[in-house]
Amino acid sequence: MSEERFGEFVLVRRHEQGHVAELVLDRPKAMNAVSTGMARSLAGACAALGKDPAVRVVVLTSSHERAFCVGADLKERNSFSDADLVRQRPVARGAYTGVLELPVPTVAAVHGFALGGGFELALSCDVIVADRTAVVGLPEVSVGVIPGGGGTQLLPRRVGAARAAELIFTARRVEADEARELGLVDELVETGRDREEALALAARIAANSPVGLRAAKRALRLGQGLDLPAGLEVEDAAWRSVAFSGDRAEGVAAFNEKRRPNWPGE
Repeated sequence: MSEERFGEFVLVRRHEQGHVAELVLDRPKAMNAVSTGMARSLAGACAALGKDPAVRVVVLTSSHERAFCVGADLKERNSFSDADLVRQRPVARGAYTGVLELPVPTVAAVHGFALGGGFELALSCDVIVADRTAVVGLPEVSVGVIPGGGGTQLLPRRVGAARAAELIFTARRVEADEARELGLVDELVETGRDREEALALAARIAANSPVGLRAAKRALRLGQGLDLPAGLEVEDAAWRSVAFSGDRAEGVAAFNEKRRPNWPGE
């Protein structure tokens, strides 16, 4: 396993011959509150991972024992002038869109508090694995703002407009069992196993064609919100991008030869 640090608060670990990248939120003294510096580092790490052809899956984890991420750094925000807040906005957005726009499958490993921007980072991933200590929510209206890291758009896509409205308007925190029941998280695992189970899931995903994985994610994301005929056109374009690839040829050959494929990744 290799490690690379992006700034002071973000760490990338490589697993599975570099095919699984673990993106670690590593600001434990602040429960991973997203400061300007941390946001900039997170965006930089995502940009690097997105360009790396060896990466097939990204797992978003936390180094804090009791929290995934508690959201924006409100202590830092308290010192901001209006002009400071305007200048910081694109930096903050860059962190969330960096995760959201990763071209490979993404898995969030959530334990403890995932609130506000912390939950939005998880929502930006394709799959959320949570342990039984998880507490999630979007409490922004309780401090005079609204979810600004994608929450008003990502949450209703998960749970529907009415449920998202109730959760956002009440600013309530949701514990693990209810979060699983409502679809706020996808897999609920035993306490302390969120990272292990997320990495295991990532390893299973990474065994598949890197070309196929990227195309499948592209089709899933671009097709959201489209009517069925338009969505099928998105799918067809993604299919055409892989149908004549080296991965497709290798996958068919490996199936017929009853062996594991050796993906060329092109």
